Parts: sequence; C-alpha cells; structure tokens
Amino acid sequence: MPRRRTSSSSSSTGSTTGATGTTAAPRNRTPQPVRMRRRSFGDFVKAFLAFAALAVLLVGVPGALATQIGWPLPNGVPSFDWLQQEITVHTFLNILTVIVWLAWAQFTACVLVEMKAALSGVGVPGRVPGAGPSQLLARQLVAALLLVGATAASLTPGLSQLGHSYDGNQKPTVAAAQATPGLFAQQQDQAAGAAAALAEQASHAAAHADAGGSTAQQGDTKYYRIQPPEGRHHDSLWEIAQRHLGDGRRYKEIFELNKDRVQPDGSKLSEASLIRPGWIMEMPGDARGGELVELPDEAPNVSSDVQQQIGDYAQTGDHAQGGGGSGAQGGGHEHAGGGATQVSVPEQQRPAHDTGHQQATGVGAESDSAFGLPEALLTAPLLAAGLLGALGRRRRQALWQSAFGAVGGRRGMEPPTPSGDAQDVHDALLVGADPEGVRLLDLSLRGLAASLAEESRALPVVYAAWLSNGDLHLQLAQPAGKPPAPWQQGQDQTFWMLARTDAERYEDIDTAAPYPGLVSLGTMDDSRLLLNLEAVPGIVSLSGREADRAAVFASVAAELATNGWSDRMTITLVGFGEDLTPLAPNRIRHLEDIEALVETMEAETRQRRGALGAAGHDSVLTGRTGPAQHTRWAPHLVLLAAQPSADDAVKLAELAADASRLGIGYLVGTETGHLPGAAWEMEITGQGKLLAPLLGLELDAQLLPAAQQRAVVELFVEADPDGDTDGPATTPPFLVDISEQGRPSVYARLVGPYEIIGLDNPDGERSALLHEALALLLLHREGVHPRVLSSALWPRGVTDDVRNALLDRLREWLGTEPDGTPRLATDGSGRLTLAKTVVSDLDVLRSLYHEATQGKGADSRAVRGRLLTDALVLVRGPLLADRPEGRYRWLTHEIVDAQLPLLVADTGLALCEFHMEKNRAEKAIEALNAALRTAPADERLWHELLRATHATGDTDRLTALATDLIGRSGARGLPPRTEALLDELLPAWRDAIAAMG
Repeated sequence: MPRRRTSSSSSSTGSTTGATGTTAAPRNRTPQPVRMRRRSFGDFVKAFLAFAALAVLLVGVPGALATQIGWPLPNGVPSFDWLQQEITVHTFLNILTVIVWLAWAQFTACVLVEMKAALSGVGVPGRVPGAGPSQLLARQLVAALLLVGATAASLTPGLSQLGHSYDGNQKPTVAAAQATPGLFAQQQDQAAGAAAALAEQASHAAAHADAGGSTAQQGDTKYYRIQPPEGRHHDSLWEIAQRHLGDGRRYKEIFELNKDRVQPDGSKLSEASLIRPGWIMEMPGDARGGELVELPDEAPNVSSDVQQQIGDYAQTGDHAQGGGGSGAQGGGHEHAGGGATQVSVPEQQRPAHDTGHQQATGVGAESDSAFGLPEALLTAPLLAAGLLGALGRRRRQALWQSAFGAVGGRRGMEPPTPSGDAQDVHDALLVGADPEGVRLLDLSLRGLAASLAEESRALPVVYAAWLSNGDLHLQLAQPAGKPPAPWQQGQDQTFWMLARTDAERYEDIDTAAPYPGLVSLGTMDDSRLLLNLEAVPGIVSLSGREADRAAVFASVAAELATNGWSDRMTITLVGFGEDLTPLAPNRIRHLEDIEALVETMEAETRQRRGALGAAGHDSVLTGRTGPAQHTRWAPHLVLLAAQPSADDAVKLAELAADASRLGIGYLVGTETGHLPGAAWEMEITGQGKLLAPLLGLELDAQLLPAAQQRAVVELFVEADPDGDTDGPATTPPFLVDISEQGRPSVYARLVGPYEIIGLDNPDGERSALLHEALALLLLHREGVHPRVLSSALWPRGVTDDVRNALLDRLREWLGTEPDGTPRLATDGSGRLTLAKTVVSDLDVLRSLYHEATQGKGADSRAVRGRLLTDALVLVRGPLLADRPEGRYRWLTHEIVDAQLPLLVADTGLALCEFHMEKNRAEKAIEALNAALRTAPADERLWHELLRATHATGDTDRLTALATDLIGRSGARGLPPRTEALLDELLPAWRDAIAAMG
C-alpha cells in the first residue's frame, strides 16, 4: 500500500523540503513540541512600536490628564445653585476630561483581559462590555508585543490574522465558517497582502512542480484535534486550513489525508462537511500553529488520553490510504465545514420523486417542446403555490372591492383572461403548485414552536430545512436536545425530522411563524433545500453571470413575498425588482442604491438591538415563543443584486456581523465571488446549477427568469383591486345564445348539485373522473392545457398513457355534432376546448345577467325583469354542491368560487331594485331570499332585505329579521353599517329584541 505523503510547500515555518521524488524514512510515532518559527527583525520592530503605543495609552494619557487638567469632578456634593450656573469652556473641558478618563479605563481593562488570555493560553479572551474597536486595538497591540515571546503561538485566531475582522478575532479558534473573515481587511495594505498571497501561492506551485506533481513529505507528522463548539460556532476544515496552512482552500489536503480513517468514536470522515468534536486530523507537513500536536515527541499541555488517541489514530494511516481515491465522496460534494454550521443532505433513503409534488411523475417529465410551459415554475412547487395563492387572494380582493360599485355594468365581475406568456405562466403555476406541501410545512413549523413553548424551551437556530419524500428535516446550528413529539432525532443531534404522516395530524395552531426566513434554493438528490436567510451568521453571497443571478434573486424575492409559512416580514430589494412590488406591496420595498440601504439598515440594526435589550431577549427567536410571542419579531431580508463597492461591502459586513440574532438576513450579489463578511458563498452557473463548495452543495437551482418574472407581474397587475375601478365593464369569456334557437346539445348544471343533460351517464369507476374533467373544462371556456387537466385530476402525478386514455374516453363520451365535429377539440396552442353547444347553467346565468344589464335589458324594463327572473331560477345552491370529498381540490385555485356568490348577489339586487321601483316589496323579498341561498354572507343582500321588509310596514317581521341577523353574526355582533341601518329603520330594535328574549 502506498504511504501517505503530506503536502510540500514553502511557508513561513522555515522548514525545508526534502528531495523530490524520494520517500522519507518511516516516522517515529512519539509526540514532540511544535517548532516555532524564528522571529524576524520586523517582528521586533512591531513589538517595540506596540510597547511604545501601550505605554503612551496606558501611562501617558492619564499622566497628561492629571498634570495638565487635574481633577475634573467637583470636590464636594454640588448644590442646586451650582447646577443652574452657566456652562463655560472650563465646564465643557471637565466633561470632556471625564469622557477621556472613562475611555482610558475601558481600554486598560481591554489590555488586561487580552494580556491575561495571551499569557495563559487558555480559553477565549473575555469581552469587555461596549468595548468594540477598543478591544480590537488592545488585542493587536498585545499580540504584536508578544510576537517575540514564547506565548505568541497561543493567541487566537493567530498572529497572521492581525488587522482582520473584529468579529472574527472575538471568536475562538474553533469558530466555524460563520465567522466574517477580513471584515476590516480593506483597511490594511492591500498591495502588500496581495503580494504576500501571490508569493505564497507561487511557492506552493514551485514545491509541487519540483515534486513532479506529487506531494513530498516534509518534516514530522502533525495532528489536530477537532474542538468542541463554542456557542453557535463549530470547527471546520476550511478554518483549520486557514489558520494552520494559511489558505482555507487547502482544506482538501486535510480531507485527503484523513478520508475513511477510523476516528476515536468509531466513525469515519466521509464528507468534508461532516466533522465532529474530538476527531483527530492529520495535517500536512507545513502546518503551523499552537494547537497542533507533532510526532515523534510529546507536545506540552496534551493529556495522556489525547496522546493515546493520536497514537492510535496514527496507526490507521497506511490502512486508510490503501483505499485510494482522490476526492470527497458523494459526487463532488466535498466541502469544508463542521457539524450544523454547514448544510448537508439528510441521511435518508433517496426518494424516487420530488417532495410530494405532482411533477415527480410522468406528467412532470413531459418536455417543454411538447407542452410549452415554463419548466422553472413547474419544478418550483412551493414558489408556484405561493404565487398562485397570492394571485387568488388578489383577485378575490378585487371582486369584493368591486362589489361596492354600482349594481350592473361595473368592472371586476370578470377578471381579464390571461393570454400569451401570462397564460403559459398561469398554467405553469396551476401545474407546479403544491399547496398541500405548503400547508403541511406551515403546520409543522408552527406545531414545533407551540410544543417548545409548552415545554418552556427556546426555539433552536435553524440554518436550513430539507423536504425529502414529503418528510421535513430541520438542520440546527447546534444540538438542542431531544425534539418534542412527534418530531424525531435525525441522522445526528443537529437534525430534527418530522414524517409527513405525523405532520398531517397537526391542526391549525394560533402561534407565530417560527422560521419565516426559509426560502427555497433548489433541489439536490431529489431533496428540496430551504435556506433560513435570517439565521445565516453573516452575508450570503451569490456570484455568477448577471442574468443568472437575477433569476435567483427574483425567485427568492417572489417566494419570500408570497410564501405560506410566514406571518409578515420586510423584503428590501436593491439593484433589481422594482417591478416585483405588486406581488406583495405590504412586504416588498425597493431602494434605489446601496447608500440608501446602508443608511436604512444602520438605523434598523440600532432599533432592533435596543428593542431586544428592552424586551430581555437574546435573539428574535426568543420573541417568537412563549409569553412574548405577541411581539411577532418579523424578519427583515435584504436582497442586494448590485455589486457593492469595497467600502460598502465592509459596511454591510459590519451590519451583518450580528444580523442573525436580530432577524436580519443579507443575500448579496457579487461579480468576483469574494465578499467581506460572507459566511456562505454560492455561485449560479449558466447551466442552472447553484454551487456552494464549502457547504457541499450542488443544487438544481430554483429560478425565475426575466420573461417569466414579467409574466407573473402582469398577472398581479391585471388583478390589482386598486386599478381602474371606473373602467368599462368586462364581458364574460363565453356568452350563450339564450334564444329558443340556441338550445345546447349538452347542458351541465353546476350551480347546485351536479347534473348533465344530453349525455348518457358513463358506467364504471371512471364516471366521477370524467364528470370532474368536464366540470374543469366548462369553467375554463378559454381552454385548458393538458398538463393543467392532469395535475388537477391527479394531484400526486400521473403517467402519459393514463392521461391520454382519459382524454380518449372523454372525447368518446362527449361525442360529435351532427356534422361530425368533435365536441372536445384542441386549439392552436395545444389547449383542450369545448364546442359552443356544450354549455353549463353558469354560462347561461352569466349571459342572462350580462344581457339584462348591458344588452337588451338595459333599454327595456320588461326585458330586464324577465331576464333577471330567469337568471335567479337557475340558482339552486353553491357551485357543485354535492362534490365528493377528496375531489375537485383544484377549485381552491379558482376564482369562480368567489365570482358565483357575487354574480348571484348582483342578480338578486338588480331584481330587487326592479320590483321596488313598482313598490312590490314582497317580490323583492322573494328575489333577495333566493340570492341569499347561494350568497348568505353578502352584506348588501341583508341591507336590501331589511329595507324591503321595512317597506311592508310589518314591524314584528322586521324585528324577527333583525333577531335572525344577530343570531347569524355570532360573537362578533352586527357589522357597523348593518347596525346603523337598523337604527335608522327600527330605532327601538334593541329593546324589541330584548323583550322577545
């Protein structure tokens, strides 16, 4: 078996490389101390300057204050008269002196804390409250002073990181990839840093070239022990390589040296993202740093147990290398990370299809060339469901808003029928949407929050959620104990899992949405990833071509704006998306530039910190459970598509350093792929792949390309209830010939119980399916795409042959016209359409009302009365009143369920007005009661019924009607306008009702 060979490179350790191409002698396996690098003249200069600066700040400043200004505070207790004296220059100087003394005291405390931590070499430096940059300066000066001392190697995160992120310097060496490296790197000498980096890379390349493309063994073998988590921060191969090899990208070398070797707990390293505390990592020969243990001699401060573990692990090297292989397992999933700080796919049996979504089956596999629907929305079930639900609510709002217009001839009764790209996108939404999946996800998350609140437990920080075969897996930032039932432990302590069958048992729960920042990014191994943007400890950066980035940003913005597992949030768009505002005007806001964003977020960050402190919460998660959930800490998610400048990038990194605690998330686009403060870096390729190598992710990205984005926006703009409400009335999409000559060949009664006249009832179990297909076609006279039909009838998916067989049976059942024309045809776009001789009572109802209010009835009172009376005769109850349970679920996406009650109410109101013009109150009451059977919640009908009853002069009858209305209103009581109308018509109605008991 080949021997493992560590990387050869020229580094600051000063070690030399052995002869190329030769194999070193077997190594002794006894630990020895790590060699320290020799101090240069520059190190001594830095130490001297640091000593001088500390002397000036610690001794010079107080000395100058004492000798030049003296004691600034009064020598006795000031009287009230002293407080009323005029403020002079001397008073101002005294106040300024007090401030300087306080700053000196704080800085002195920082120096003491940093000095203690550096000299002891144990633990992480304590945080001086409110110190901020003062402690960073103290740390740098102490580190430079001790640079020539023996203890310098124990400083964290290492002297090589001087001048980098304050946030990163505050974290121990076990900090994971969430740290924000280089937060203040822009303040350093960039030219010198770039030159040093290039020189180091050149030395690596030269060493590899000398070795003939292989790695030569250098020095003695060094080992690193994975550290336990510190708060939310976990060790990662990337950070280990960054600290001890000078380049995080060399994590692959560490992975290759340790892949498939048995660890002390019996497990093996199989993916670079999955490392655990207590594991041993063999390091390349040029690794350096105070945390390493080097063989053959024993390093100080290492327990005998750790020595034994390292010794045992060292014996596994040759065996592990015998397996060969050059790369991480998992088909390109190699990445750096540790524990839950990284995103990894749950270890579940890979499902054959997508997450409970109908597109996983044969119908989902149909090609675009054959069916012409946008594939991006077909494969985005949660996004499609959110958009479809929001669009339905917008259309219903427009309908109800139009209901307060004049009776007859108003805009809004018939929403515009989409056409062109908008029609294709609308069909894609109908096919792709998985509303049941959205409902279960929402119930599961709220149920978890409620269960934890009952146990007085805080919500765990969730980095990501995976939907796999209908099951929900939450990936936690750190172990949070045993999950509440029915949740179960997943593959390890950082995964909580809920099976779909358990989620279906959840009921609606009145609790705040715990993780509203979850948003779909794409699929991997048939599992769908939702990243929790507000929990990411820093910025999420996205690189790639501008058009590809824009498609990702649009998808994220659209899903956040319309998803069903959030209560409320703010989504700020910068550099794109001004036209996306109509999707959710209450959620989305657009800012012109990064300057405005920074100003806005600085203010909000201060406000949120203050609010959390005042509420006594550690983070926004605390405010979403327990007694404090009424505060409903809503997330603020920032999507910045424009490339920030260097200065703006640093400002954003500073803002994002504490953003996860505050419920603020940042997704920032970049052209270079490198962004200060980026906790997670992703790239979108031209092939639609979303890559995050350090997270081990290679997703089929969820996108919303520009053309589909415009079509989606068009659908929402057309449905805007605040549009031109005074515009011309819309004509129904299909008008029936209501004369005697227009008798149909096939007549279906949909308003009320479902009946079909003119066709034989099909035999067998397929009868219900054929009836449902015909009902869908009758409600869409503009045509139905075959994929829309199949997804409506088979929400869980269907194969091509089954769908085609149904269409053949449907054509055979409907038959042909006397001239041989089929009653079910296909138009030029491939959509299924019915012949004009196949009509429904809803078609007739629309036609009668249209003719009565905008046709012949508009000029003839007699014709209007007859047409309106005929229309109300057709009303036998709600739409498809006897629909079987479990079928016709596609009606939840239909606007007709809201249109029909309004149409019936308008018809009843028009006929009531017709009769009241001739003082026929009883006839008017009869018409209103007929309309109320289908539209019982329409307040306008009740108002006219009260007026018509009052016109009869029967006070007892009016009192009885008022009593009935109060009973229907329940605990909410009468609506204000109804109550005001009763006060007008029957002033003593309260006493009369009370007297009736």
